[in-house]
Amino acid sequence: MMGEVNDAAPRIRTDVQVMFFDTDCAAVVHNIAYLRFIETARTLLAEVLGLSLVEMEKTRKYPVVIRTEIDYRRAAKLGDRLTVEGWLDRLERVRFWCAFRITRSADASLIVECRQMLALIELPAAKLLRLPESWDRFRPATHVRR
Repeated sequence: MMGEVNDAAPRIRTDVQVMFFDTDCAAVVHNIAYLRFIETARTLLAEVLGLSLVEMEKTRKYPVVIRTEIDYRRAAKLGDRLTVEGWLDRLERVRFWCAFRITRSADASLIVECRQMLALIELPAAKLLRLPESWDRFRPATHVRR
């Protein structure tokens, strides 16, 4: 199906421990902390896609978040060790989707599911860019780039 990403799509996995500053007075993780965990995973995924922090600064081309969909399934708490997984979920002409899953390492409980739509822009003009041709290898073999 056009726009979907094939099985060779990049994936990352990183671990995080919930700290005091991630929680509220009940020692439950703030919703914004989950987005920070996802931001870290998205930055690692961008590096796998060829968008390292140094390269972005040099070329002035950056992935920007256009939309975030997040479902909070269970609460994580102070001291929990979490695994954050991220992968390239869908490619379009100028937009792409990344998906994320956060689980508690101790019991594999699903904590958060998230999808984000992104686009590449060039600064300072905020010019919208087509996705790099090098990403075509992540498209299904039947998809023809136009």
